[in-house]
Amino acid sequence: MSANQHSHIKSEAKVTTGSNLDAIVDSSDIKAMKHRYRTNLINSISGFKSANLIGTQSAKGITNLALFSSVVHLGADPALVGLIARPPSVERHTFENILDTGTYTINQVSANIVDQAHQTSARYAKGISEFERTGLTEQYTSLGAPYVAQCEIKYGVALKSTVPIELNNTVLIVGEIVELICPPDYVHPDGKINLISANTCAVSGLDEYHTTQSLGRRNYAKP
Repeated sequence: MSANQHSHIKSEAKVTTGSNLDAIVDSSDIKAMKHRYRTNLINSISGFKSANLIGTQSAKGITNLALFSSVVHLGADPALVGLIARPPSVERHTFENILDTGTYTINQVSANIVDQAHQTSARYAKGISEFERTGLTEQYTSLGAPYVAQCEIKYGVALKSTVPIELNNTVLIVGEIVELICPPDYVHPDGKINLISANTCAVSGLDEYHTTQSLGRRNYAKP
């Protein structure tokens, strides 16, 4: 941690330093931080996250597209994926649409659409489609929910369960992957997808995007 970075944390909280640690911030310090500072710090400390566009459609046929960084693998058999819906302090169009229709799409963000993907996080009114506002193109299969045509790696999901997280009033959305769209050239013989070929992006914090570099695969670890 640079001296400048250390001073920023020091200005927000009492810091204990040690020979092996740059800064120790405890829970009382975190609670005392200014809201925006705390939000940025905690959102980025978990590391790089996947950047995905969630495509949904309301019962009235109005499409919605929203950027999420909370998509997580839950299991391969059955093929389950998780997604966190934030507290309903304001309208949550994505969550409402998923509950109404039972299906949604997850579209990996690539470097060429980062600006458009980020713009979907703006709070548009319920009757306005982020597809139209950002210039991204709807693409459909028999699933019903809209895919993003510009995204190369994407998959359709059927809602299986919602798990309330009472500690912060969020909801874990659990879905099963029922459809997968990916260029065959990106899939290795053992099934692993080459995300770098698709120029897939990662996100840190709330607003910084990254491309990645492979450090190579490793053998299956054994004792």
